[in-house]
Amino acid sequence: MYGDNRPNDQNSEKEERKVNTYDPETLFKKTQKRSFSGWKKGLLIFLIVAVVVVGLGVGCNMGIRGLFTAAGDEDYVYSSDYIGVLQVHGTMSEDSDSSSTYNQQWLLERIDQMMTDSQNRGLILSIDTPGGSVYAIDELYLKIKEYQEETGRPVYAYMESMAASGGYYISAGTDKIYANRNCWTGSIGVTIGTIYDVSEFLENIGVKTVTITSGENKSMGSSVEPLTDEQRKIYQSLVDEAYEQFISVVAEGRDMKVSRAKELGDGRIYTAKQAKANGLVDEIGTLEDAAADMMESYELQSCDLQTMSYEPSTSILDLFAEAVQGKDSQAESEYDQLMELVEENSTFTITYMSQVRK
Repeated sequence: MYGDNRPNDQNSEKEERKVNTYDPETLFKKTQKRSFSGWKKGLLIFLIVAVVVVGLGVGCNMGIRGLFTAAGDEDYVYSSDYIGVLQVHGTMSEDSDSSSTYNQQWLLERIDQMMTDSQNRGLILSIDTPGGSVYAIDELYLKIKEYQEETGRPVYAYMESMAASGGYYISAGTDKIYANRNCWTGSIGVTIGTIYDVSEFLENIGVKTVTITSGENKSMGSSVEPLTDEQRKIYQSLVDEAYEQFISVVAEGRDMKVSRAKELGDGRIYTAKQAKANGLVDEIGTLEDAAADMMESYELQSCDLQTMSYEPSTSILDLFAEAVQGKDSQAESEYDQLMELVEENSTFTITYMSQVRK
């Protein structure tokens, strides 16, 4: 009948279903699902944006540098005569780590570049390091000697806050050493690090270990086995040989008797005043004082000072990964930490490294 506004059965069923979709339980489930899904999408978008930003940053940086320098020049191209101030900062190692302030290969390349650059008139090593691995330090020392012999140009060392152990090693052969008045230097000596023996502890908690080797000294220094007298002597011989090399570098570079170098080289740290009094440094002053001395002594007053410093690269993703790793490490059990200690001390590096830090 026309004019009848009552809904038919089909319409009533639709209306009932429509109303039911708004009951509290249904709303909670849908909201929870959308919230979780939104979180995943947000994280995905963040990661994509981070990767794009890092990529654009690297690309733009390479593009801008390419406009001004040839490939491999790395912005160290100068239009006038200059004295290169090469920064040697951080723990010295042959391993390449983009996040470290020290990069061995980068330093060697900069010295090679200056050797072949006719506009380079001298080199100042600006040093702030506790030392590092024997191999890396001696390699850099030999490269500095090569620069001196090939070019005949002056090389000074300027010691900043700390130039200890390996830091002093590379300084010893320079033409003149300046030290900041607050500098710590010396620490002439060698260390192989600390050897942990946790075998008794493992035995007490019921843990047994078995190491299969081809000889009784193959696994010497293992944290799960006591060090024998023979193994101790083997380690000491490695340290002694590296020490004799260090002493010879000091004696030759400072025009000093070997016996005197050994008296000073007992591993102790020296202040700038103490180092000067003992003939380990020449002057106490600033980087500007060292540069002024070189300019006057070698008639280089017309030269500019050009600082070369390695800039470590750190991306957003690196910071994120470090934060996650740090959070995970907090949850480690004592057993996990013990096993990590054992693993870390399964290998040893002989170093010219100061154990005292500023």
